[in-house]
Amino acid sequence: MRSSEKARKTIFFNDRSFHVSENVYEPAEDTFLLAENLPINKDDVVLDMGTGCGILGILAAEKAKKVVAVDLNPHAVRCARMNAKLHGVIRKMDIRQGDLFQSLKKNEKFDLIIFNAPYLPSEAWEHRTWLGRAWVGGPTGRQLIDRFISEAPRCLEKGGRILLVQSTLSNVEETMRKLEEKGLEVAVVAERKVAFETIVLIQAKRR
Repeated sequence: MRSSEKARKTIFFNDRSFHVSENVYEPAEDTFLLAENLPINKDDVVLDMGTGCGILGILAAEKAKKVVAVDLNPHAVRCARMNAKLHGVIRKMDIRQGDLFQSLKKNEKFDLIIFNAPYLPSEAWEHRTWLGRAWVGGPTGRQLIDRFISEAPRCLEKGGRILLVQSTLSNVEETMRKLEEKGLEVAVVAERKVAFETIVLIQAKRR
């Protein structure tokens, strides 16, 4: 990692440690909810959208065939690569910088797409920093969620699934309805109450 991006903090999950550099989102309850409910098959090709420090992609890569990890934040991309090397899974990971699905190849398909989406309602000025962009979701909290839903299904393999984290502050019912309109089977598979909201993990499967 470049000297200007020294690790700001080290976080722990189970018996693993992950470095979090400056300008990179620090994993919290939403990340850990997904990490604790991450079923991976050995032949899965996984897309980790908004990888941040890489924790979810790395956990997936320990079991999956391949993981593509994407983040808009260049600091996050470098941080994720460093953590992937430390955990010995860098050869199974393709870590890219890009805005949602823009860095994907035309016909890339995945068995599992995971996304801890920026979901908090926010003011326009709050997205001006890299850290802000990791959590702000626009006036209703749905700016990134709706863009993701519009594009993610086309990237699923037959029988593929999506795991999407969001908050009750950004209308979980609307997310489930829009995923169902895309022809997916949808359910809330885990949730966690924190402060004035509940964080939910939504699973959507291609029929």
